[in-house]
Amino acid sequence: MKPQNVLIMGAAGRDFHNFNVFFRGNAAYRVVAFTATQIPDIAGRKYPAVLAGKGYPKGIPIHDEKELVPLIRKEKVDLVVFSYSDVSHESVMHKASTVSAAGADFMMMGAGRTMVNSSKPVISVCAVRTGCGKSQTTRKVAEILQRAGKRVVAVRHPMPYGDLEKQKVQRFATLADLDRHRCTIEEREEYEPHIVRGVVIYAGVDYEAILRQAEREADVILWDGGNNDTPFFKSDLEIVVVDPHRAGHEVSYYPGETNTRRADVIVINKIDTADSDAIDEVRFNVNQVNPRAVVVDAASPLTVEGGERIRGKRVLVVEDGPTLTHGEMQYGAGVMAARKFGAAELVDPRPYAVASIQATYEKYPDIGILLPAMGYGKEQMRDLEKTIVAAKCDLVVIATPIDLGRIIRINKPSVRVGYELQEIGEPTLESILRAKKFIK
Repeated sequence: MKPQNVLIMGAAGRDFHNFNVFFRGNAAYRVVAFTATQIPDIAGRKYPAVLAGKGYPKGIPIHDEKELVPLIRKEKVDLVVFSYSDVSHESVMHKASTVSAAGADFMMMGAGRTMVNSSKPVISVCAVRTGCGKSQTTRKVAEILQRAGKRVVAVRHPMPYGDLEKQKVQRFATLADLDRHRCTIEEREEYEPHIVRGVVIYAGVDYEAILRQAEREADVILWDGGNNDTPFFKSDLEIVVVDPHRAGHEVSYYPGETNTRRADVIVINKIDTADSDAIDEVRFNVNQVNPRAVVVDAASPLTVEGGERIRGKRVLVVEDGPTLTHGEMQYGAGVMAARKFGAAELVDPRPYAVASIQATYEKYPDIGILLPAMGYGKEQMRDLEKTIVAAKCDLVVIATPIDLGRIIRINKPSVRVGYELQEIGEPTLESILRAKKFIK
């Protein structure tokens, strides 16, 4: 039979993984293109031939998602595969309707079909939205396992924004590795907290190759999920974090609801700062779709070294970028810290935004008076630096998980906001890991 022409809609991550584990080397399909969204500067590149394998000697072109309909017609596409995350159910169906109207079939791949099996125990930590608190949950699990004497290796959801061929398998054990791999701010935010705690972390493009290398130095593999995507590895325990600050999203976003339904453990985070009605709504929704899940109540208390410096100051708040953009949060730990320590005013960064930072506000107008720590490349990092330098403020409140001052110039006094997961009552993640025999 003639192979079906396939187009994969993605954002430089899940799309490549779906291709690698299902379409690469599959004679029934011919992938003619990827489209990309969410991540800047991906369109116009190619998925390289050395990664695409036999049948793709010129690689596979990556186009902007705006070209979707013309591409379907030009390339006579039979099947469009939706392969990115953190989008509302309504948005997914708008995409499906667009594809259907253009004459192609629309497909979403089942979570199990794209999971790679491991020879080592795997714990996955995922979420129902970007910014739920997955990272501190992952760090908590790693800490528990390390304390029990386990060699933990984390594998992070992909963020391959550079040379894809060179990023096939990436290993990070020291902060110098971040510089060697020319990591973006987004990558550093995820990798650095593991590294400083003595956890080796892998990432890249080819996740079966990554897993095989990680297995050589691990007792337990810890899948550190991104956005609200499902795990790339078949997991022995699936932990999913939900956020009562966005109650209802656990059953109205893709594939976050899939995670809600699959979870063995659901962590209801931020209950110390969320409205009680919202917490009740989340509990009800979780119980409706996944009554078998073990529920852990948790908070993410803030720590600010030198927090007293905030009082009475006009502060510029820098928050985690993806949490504000496709995560759609309008405040985060930085805003909470500014309020807690008595800031006189939150300075609006938008009048000072330059180039790509200004474009970010135009694309995501609901961000408001916060500065997203965007840094998908050197140029955008420079734009972020220029925006901070230009802003008229007394103090910069930095609420990203990294030491931002290591990679860009901050010409003003600053404080850093930290946050770690704190379980409330029973069960705890440690008691669950003991019950599941991950630790003694």
